[in-house]
Amino acid sequence: MKVLLTGGGTAGHINPALAIAGKLLQEKPDTEIAFVGTPAGLENRLVCAAGFPLYHVKVMGLQRKLTPKNLKALYYAVKSPHDAKKIIREFKPDLVIGTGGYVSWPVLRAAASMKIPTAIHEQNALPGLTTKMLSKMVDLVFLSFRESERYFECPVDKLVLTGNPLRPELYQVVREEERKKLGLSKKDRYVLAFGGSLGARRLNETLFRFEQGIGEDEHVTVCHALGKTGYAAAEEAHTFETLGLSGKKHLQMMEYIDDMPARMAAADLVICRAGALTLSELAFLKKPAILVPSPYVADNHQYKNAAVFEEAGAAKLVREDELSGDRLIEVARALLEDEDERVLMSRAMERFAVSDASERIYHSLMALV
Repeated sequence: MKVLLTGGGTAGHINPALAIAGKLLQEKPDTEIAFVGTPAGLENRLVCAAGFPLYHVKVMGLQRKLTPKNLKALYYAVKSPHDAKKIIREFKPDLVIGTGGYVSWPVLRAAASMKIPTAIHEQNALPGLTTKMLSKMVDLVFLSFRESERYFECPVDKLVLTGNPLRPELYQVVREEERKKLGLSKKDRYVLAFGGSLGARRLNETLFRFEQGIGEDEHVTVCHALGKTGYAAAEEAHTFETLGLSGKKHLQMMEYIDDMPARMAAADLVICRAGALTLSELAFLKKPAILVPSPYVADNHQYKNAAVFEEAGAAKLVREDELSGDRLIEVARALLEDEDERVLMSRAMERFAVSDASERIYHSLMALV
């Protein structure tokens, strides 16, 4: 069987696709898999690192206001399905699966028009525009939240509740083993902080102030991923040296975390955005978290995600507009000093875990083909 997967732009779209690919290969090792992405997306790093061939199509998102970029986006919206058809004719897939991002539009539209079985997966409770448009064309729509059903105008029998598929590495990591690999003792508290694959400027700046206040004798280690843009800006401005953050063993600054499952398993506390896939991974690994929802996403859906987790006692919510003060630092400090509360948060987080999403998706795909 040959399967073409598409999804890109951010890790939140790419990792579900990689998880589906991993499940297909686990069940059917002779499956031939390829991906389609954009020339500049993060998929060029993650998909290639996973060893899968990657085709490219050029596509851009439409902005909400009239700009010259929209003319270019409209041009690619018309041209990209034709480019996708060329890829499909070359690869000859038996099945095409999308996981969101602009690139899903031309690939799934082309595959559906060529009568190839198609499916799309939506990670968030509030579906994106691409998913809603494609739902009328594809054969199956996989949902992570039952609340999503009301946003679709396609036949109900297309909608399948699965949850978010998790990358296979998450099932293999063990907290104690990963902490040992990182050189952490039982006394050490490990903080994992990241703002998404593209970064988050205000969150990064607040984390710098938090890190400046941590002494080497406190047994607190921070692993901070700044994202591609954030890391480049910090290097150009010599931020690490200026703030006294370079050369310290207990502070680890990086652009992107390639071994996220291992580091998340080792963490005592996670500080991050509130994307649906991240929340699914936190729940599976039972990690107490401080969630700083991105205010730059459609319909503020990350805030809605985070509010549900905070209400359940699984996480603390800090809004982006609170980052100018010391609220994030105060909350992080308090949690690091209160192991009992972290244990309670961990138990609450576990209640959100869905461990068999990949299994549900796999069986639905096999029934489709």
